[in-house]
Amino acid sequence: MQSLNQQFELIRQSATVAMSDRIIALKASGKNIVGLQVGDPDFGTSPAIVDAALQAMQSGLTHYGPSVGTLELRKAIAAKLLRDEGVTYEPASEILVTHGGIHAYYTAMQSILNPGDDVLVPDPSWATHSNMAVMLRGNVIRVPAPAENGFIPFFESWEKALTPKTRVIVLNYPSNPTGAYPTRAYLQELQNFAKAHDLWIVSDEVYGSLYYGERPTCAAAFEGAKERTLIVNSLSKSYAMTGWRVGYLAAPARVIENALKAGQNSITCVAPFIQKAATFALTDPAIQEVTENMRAAYGRRRELVLRLSHKLVSDKVKVIPPQGAFYFFLDLRALKMSSIEMCEKILDEVGVGLVPGSAFGEQGEGFIRMTIAASDEDVEAGFRKIVEWAERQ
Repeated sequence: MQSLNQQFELIRQSATVAMSDRIIALKASGKNIVGLQVGDPDFGTSPAIVDAALQAMQSGLTHYGPSVGTLELRKAIAAKLLRDEGVTYEPASEILVTHGGIHAYYTAMQSILNPGDDVLVPDPSWATHSNMAVMLRGNVIRVPAPAENGFIPFFESWEKALTPKTRVIVLNYPSNPTGAYPTRAYLQELQNFAKAHDLWIVSDEVYGSLYYGERPTCAAAFEGAKERTLIVNSLSKSYAMTGWRVGYLAAPARVIENALKAGQNSITCVAPFIQKAATFALTDPAIQEVTENMRAAYGRRRELVLRLSHKLVSDKVKVIPPQGAFYFFLDLRALKMSSIEMCEKILDEVGVGLVPGSAFGEQGEGFIRMTIAASDEDVEAGFRKIVEWAERQ
């Protein structure tokens, strides 16, 4: 029998997708389920963005486009990065349009990682950050980011994790699953650390526009940081365009040269009519207001959960207010039960779909991820059911 790629034995399938597939089956059987497991905005894409895509298709933008992305869209991305992050990028040479955020991360890692290189990834973090590094023959070293430190690694943990083979630090702030992000001073210190040890920083900032206090700092927004920082982003979360699959990589020109080769040999190009719609989304003032309204809605739901947590007063469910993104990483460690077992029981016994914290790393054990990218009614009903279930254990 022919052998398979043994690297994939080190990779687990998505816990979110597995839970969603199970929920679909349960709903098909007639069971009422409150789905709080998926990281997909519950808002539709703005009709104006859809119209922009339709007009682009009708005008003939249905063939191949430039592999690097249209210059129009790259200019719009550069303007967004300057406007929101205070970082200047050259559209012609420092930006690559990609097939969503995952593809941006893939091209970034392909550009800089050699087989056997060590990659430092905070724990907990989104599984793809580790899985992609493993797929590309890198070695992942998980850096603990414990709840007791706000899900940010103690700085000495980065130093302890460093090896002679370390090449990359991966960041994701605001974080999936915790919603945490560090201070500007912390990121400055991390940039100094990366410079001292000749490391790349790959920063996934897909949730960067979803924050509830002070705006998070872009990892490249420091003097000299651009030369060693790769910014991954997409329109998925900010513009409710998850299914459109359009993102971008902003990085030094020599990195983009490599990333373009990775893109050409994996997707050829992003559909031109989607790029036209993305350009419209990034530049139209009314669309920016729609994005702000979505952020306000997530903020309202965040406050709803916090109010309920005070009202219900549970010793079994500890609620840590997220700083950004649209998740709560609920602490149920008091139950002394694995996060997988908790999610299975909550789904089977009270009909709420969640994601086990262990899917995001060892530091996530005992936690469950609950999205607030759902209706106010579902968020309230689901959270009440979780607390009621926990109190019966």
